[in-house]
This record gives sequence, C-alpha cells and structure tokens, in this order.
Amino acid sequence: MKLLGATRLTKLAGPAKWTYYYLYVILDIFSRYPVGWMVASAESATLAERLIAETVRKQQVDRNQLTLHADRGPSMASKPVAFLLADLGVTKSHSRPHCSNDNPYSEAQFKTLKYRPDFPDRFGCIEDARVFCDRFFGWYAHEHRHSGIGLHTPADVHHGRAHTVREARSRVLDAAHAAHPERFVRKPPQPPKLPAAAWINKPQDKEEPTQ
Repeated sequence: MKLLGATRLTKLAGPAKWTYYYLYVILDIFSRYPVGWMVASAESATLAERLIAETVRKQQVDRNQLTLHADRGPSMASKPVAFLLADLGVTKSHSRPHCSNDNPYSEAQFKTLKYRPDFPDRFGCIEDARVFCDRFFGWYAHEHRHSGIGLHTPADVHHGRAHTVREARSRVLDAAHAAHPERFVRKPPQPPKLPAAAWINKPQDKEEPTQ
C-alpha cells in the first residue's frame, strides 16, 4: 500500500503589524490526521527538513512507501528538502504553478483552524500560537468528526479503528430500525461509508490509489 501525505505552510498573525509566525503541517490526506506540525518564527528549508525527517521517523514510514505533496514555496521547493526526501526514499510532488487549490485537504484543515470561534486575530507571542495549535490539533485529530471520512475522527481512521466504529454504529441503527421501522420510510439506515482512497490530481488512467 502506498501512502500520500501533504505538507503545507500558513501564516499566523503575531502581536504587531507585519509580524507573523509560520505553521508547518504534514497531513495524511486519507485519514486527515496531522502526523506532524510545528510553529516557527520564519519560513525555512532547514525547519521544513527537520519536521519532515522527524515525522517520517516517528510514523515509521518505510522507504518508497510515501509520496509527499507540497506547495511551491521556497522552503518546500528547496534543494535541501529535495535531497532529504531522496535520502528518506520519499517521492515528492508539487502543486501545479498558479494553482492555489491543488491541495484541498490542507486548505480545508487550515480553514477549520482559522474559523474556530476561539481563533484570535493576533497571537501575543510564539508560545501562545504553539499552545493554541497544540490544543487545536488534539481536538482535530481525536474529536472532530470529518464529513469526508464518514464522520469518523482522523485518529480513528489513521490508527485503523474506523471499521470497528462503523460496525458499532450499524448495530445501533439496526436496533433503531427494528424497534421503529415506521420512522425509516425508504430503507434501513446505514452509517456513512469510509472512502476507499484519496487523491490529489487524480489521473484519468487507472493507477494504484494511495491510502
């Protein structure tokens, strides 16, 4: 099985005008699970290298198993990052030129972050930003039920628990239908299904999907 991840960077407003912190995120696009992230005071190829290397090691990704999709920013498109990926046996891909929506998975995750009711207009310091993001990613991974993955949490999908959860949901719905069939006019209820695969720029010809 091949894996597809996406790495993306977004700016977080700091305490003063033109002051920003940089949030780097590596997302498993199948499960939507944030496998790695960090908040830094600069956009840097060295920092991107460190995050990628630590994430690959932490997730125990085998060589030639992972494709990592990134935007064309200076840190992600740098030669040091390209060399690191080659050393790790990770295939790299980049967004098409002038296509800001080539990575809808990361864009959706950033939108969820920035539309949270407690997301501030500005962060007082970098530690404030890190504390906020730590709390957000804990909620996003373990509590947020994502419509794109059958209303499961990213953690349940990433760690292989989604099918067990779906079976439990199915038993509850079966019991509800048996007790009150008149409430279900068309057909017995079924919990939403988990997608079989996830793609970025899905090819027209048949290729092995990534999960």
